[in-house]
Amino acid sequence: MKRSRRRAVLAVVAVVAVIVGSAVLVYFTPLLSVRTISVVGASSVSEQQILDRLEVPTGLPLVRVDAAAAAQRVASIPELASVRVQRKYPSTVQVTVEERVPVAFVDSPDGAHLLDATGVDFAVAPPPPGVVRLVTDNPVFGDPVTKDALAVLDSLPPLIRGQVGEVRASTLSDISILLLDGRTVVWGNKDNSERKGAVAIALLSQPGQIFDVSSPDLPTTK
Repeated sequence: MKRSRRRAVLAVVAVVAVIVGSAVLVYFTPLLSVRTISVVGASSVSEQQILDRLEVPTGLPLVRVDAAAAAQRVASIPELASVRVQRKYPSTVQVTVEERVPVAFVDSPDGAHLLDATGVDFAVAPPPPGVVRLVTDNPVFGDPVTKDALAVLDSLPPLIRGQVGEVRASTLSDISILLLDGRTVVWGNKDNSERKGAVAIALLSQPGQIFDVSSPDLPTTK
């Protein structure tokens, strides 16, 4: 009985020793170290910029890579909407990013500020084609008027969206769409945008300069 117990104890000690030894081997040696860093989803943001913020050196044991902390560092790049860092054994760190897409710009003394659909101001650069001017009193992330103006822009049917040059909003209930040809669509608030879009398409086929769909059941043209 004593021999059996001794053997059992020795077997447990041996297993523990193997486990501890393996853990030490993985944690402190380059056996499963970072050899490749893969960046997925980047186009306007350079891969080198992402690697600089990642701060994960090659040769570091993969188990010692703090994926959450690395993702937070990369997410500090304003042009990125989301970042995910994964450890992929045996030797790869994969960084998957989603870049912000500009939908509007705000004129400023230092240049055009690009905003994504949520209102985040993420870059100062010439607006790409299709990005429209936004005019509000406080065009910043979290501003209710800015948020609703961008929501209206996002809700526009393609037939109208491609003609938009500017969105103006002074209050939540005073949102207007200025078309590239000089015509104006008075939208009102963001409610019933789908209905307003359908009415606006029909209304724009008629003569006029100002098309008011703020009350979609009683639209007017001037």
